[in-house]
Amino acid sequence: MKIVYYIIFTFWYLLSLLPLKVLYVFSDLLFFPLYYGVKYRRDIVHRNIADSFPEKSEKEILQIEKRFYHFFCDYILETIKLFSMSKKQMMKRMTFSGLDKVKQTLEKENKKCCFIYLGHYCNWEYVASLQYWLPEIHCGQIYHPLYNKAFDKLFLRLRGKFGGESIPMKETLRRLITLSKGEKKIMIGFISDQAPGWEGMDHWTTFLHRDTAFFQGTERIGRKLDAAVYYLKVVPVKRGYYHATFELLTLHPEELPQYRLTDMYSEHLEQQIKENPAYWLWSHNRWKRTKEAWLKMSWNTQKP
Repeated sequence: MKIVYYIIFTFWYLLSLLPLKVLYVFSDLLFFPLYYGVKYRRDIVHRNIADSFPEKSEKEILQIEKRFYHFFCDYILETIKLFSMSKKQMMKRMTFSGLDKVKQTLEKENKKCCFIYLGHYCNWEYVASLQYWLPEIHCGQIYHPLYNKAFDKLFLRLRGKFGGESIPMKETLRRLITLSKGEKKIMIGFISDQAPGWEGMDHWTTFLHRDTAFFQGTERIGRKLDAAVYYLKVVPVKRGYYHATFELLTLHPEELPQYRLTDMYSEHLEQQIKENPAYWLWSHNRWKRTKEAWLKMSWNTQKP
């Protein structure tokens, strides 16, 4: 694993030294073999987009599909660029608005924890640079360790360069309880738009015209720690530049009905995807587990 890690790291680091203008040339070239050659997850991408926008024509579906693959190639090269990107350059390419208001709200409401919902939308790796903007707050993100140990180590290195903490999903509650007892306020990002395991599918909501289950850890832990919860809306400004806005969901998650906070996240994410669909991660097999299959499994487990 170490040899693979160092080989990939060396290659990516040397590639990252090239200006982004040059890397975008590689991105434009990468589109053709990815889309027309190996057809990376083309079936999944096409099905996901078509089922999400039944009102659109086949021509419109293909336009979104191609725009997604162009962005996905950009995401790959932009992420590699992080290996050598300076703090100054990063803070130009990923900007945030509403930070002062968020800090004032946390102080006024005497909140120690702030949770941020976001999705795999635009370049989500850039969001980890939030720590640059909030040095007085302990920032971090929850992540699911990758099966490939070399790539897992590489992405941890990338996300850690900004100063924030990457917290493994299975250690989330324990670590956040510990952090909440410290002196600093904490701000933690939760990317919750991938498919949970069967055991986490006790609540379904309608999302992009389909019954969909979401990870509920943000809501459950938010209730326990009385966290302020925001949705982070990230939008593309121009190629390689993104801007994020904080949208308050609730200051008191325990006062909301069960599952309501998860549904609010779903609604915000869906609206954002509809506004500009090409920037969501359509290549993820989001609906591989269906409500019908889950109900059948649940019924079988309840049989005497």
